[in-house]
Formats: sequence, C-alpha cells, structure tokens
Amino acid sequence: MVTKAEGILLKRNNFRETSLLVSFFTKEFGKINGLIKGVRKDPKKIASNLSICSLNDIHFYRSRNSEIDLISQCDLKKDYSFIAKDIRKLALASYVLEFTDTVMQLHDKNIKIFELLVNCLNSIETDDPEKILYLFQIKTLTLSGFKPHLETCISCGKELKQEANFSIYLGGLVCQDCKTKDRNSASVLKGTINSIIFLESSPWKKALNLNLSKPIRQELRGILYNFLNFHLEKNLKSYRFLFQPI
Repeated sequence: MVTKAEGILLKRNNFRETSLLVSFFTKEFGKINGLIKGVRKDPKKIASNLSICSLNDIHFYRSRNSEIDLISQCDLKKDYSFIAKDIRKLALASYVLEFTDTVMQLHDKNIKIFELLVNCLNSIETDDPEKILYLFQIKTLTLSGFKPHLETCISCGKELKQEANFSIYLGGLVCQDCKTKDRNSASVLKGTINSIIFLESSPWKKALNLNLSKPIRQELRGILYNFLNFHLEKNLKSYRFLFQPI
C-alpha cells in the first residue's frame, strides 16, 4: 500500500551505482529514511530535483522489516536552491537540517516542528540568519522536550528576582544560593533570559521582530551551544561553519 506525505529533505547519500538513500522530515510521520532506486541513472524518474531542504510530496511503501522505506514518487513543492548562493544562508540551512535530523527520532510525528522548519526555511531569504538560528533552536528545544528550565531556580524552586547563573549540567537557571551545586555554572544577563522566554513563547513572525543586542547574542550563542552539546552528547558538524568570517 502506497503512503503519501509532505516532507523536507534533510540529507541524501549515494547508494550503489544508481540509487539514493534519503531522509525526510514529514508532516504526517516525522522523520523517515527512504531508498529511491535508479534515480541517479534516470533523474526524470521523479518530479523533484531532490535538492537539500526542498519541500516535496512523496509516495512510499512502508517497510515491515527495515528502517528504510521504498520511495516510488517524489514531486517538488518548493525549491530552496537560492540558499546555496549565500554562504551564511547555506551554513544556517545545513545546521538546521542536521539539528532536526539529530534531535528527532524516526517516525516521531511532530507537526509543530515540521511547521517550524518550514517557517525557518521561508525566513532565511529575507531575515537575520543569526536571529533565525537562535529562534529555531529555542523553539525546537521547547517542542521536543529538551527545554532548559528558566522560570525558577531548577534546584530549590525559588523565584529568580535578581542575579542568576545558568547550569548546563542541571539544565537551567540556579539562584545565588544554589550556584555552588554546579561550580561550572556561569552568570547570565537578565536580558538574555527574557529574550529566551520571549522567543520560545511568541509566534514565529513576532519573535523575529525582537531586537537582540550584541552581548545577548553572544550569551545566547554560548548557552545554546554548550547546552546542546551536553544534552545531545554530539557535536554537530555544520555548526563550525556558522560564525566563520567571510
């Protein structure tokens, strides 16, 4: 039985002489891995250029004995090939796709993250890539259950009215009385915490309008990078290209 889905291409790799192994993040089924037979020998076999991060309608046969499904049809809905013409946009898109592929498990359906990924790709052409990066990471962490604890002290539950430290190990903010429980915790600007809370709770377009000062951007970069590396237990290869000077 043929199954239909709408999906964003996360990655593609050659398989044998004529085929492709691909991963899509779909609206209906979450992440799926698939095999497209013979497409490298006959590209016209499917109605898609299969460019990375393209949005496609796909038809596939679910496998009972493998994690790899057989994709029989792939029709292009939206092409984001313009991203490849700008190195910063390409670096951001590559990271967003790798991040999604790492965080999301096979067949873990999450329509909100699918919509978030589409919003992210649609915004790359016109908006601030660095701000999109922070917004995407924060919202994905919130939706996938990795959200850091920011509302109160994660150790004692006390309301944070003054200074606070961020603990990567504990997974959130600690008050001044509890910061010794993680001696590697670092002080964080109140504006940074307020920015994270605003970004995670606001609709995509409204969140993009938030002005982020240079000090807040620097703190967001460090907090998110360290938090993700600690909790994902993996360095994302594409991250190193994001902040390289051109």
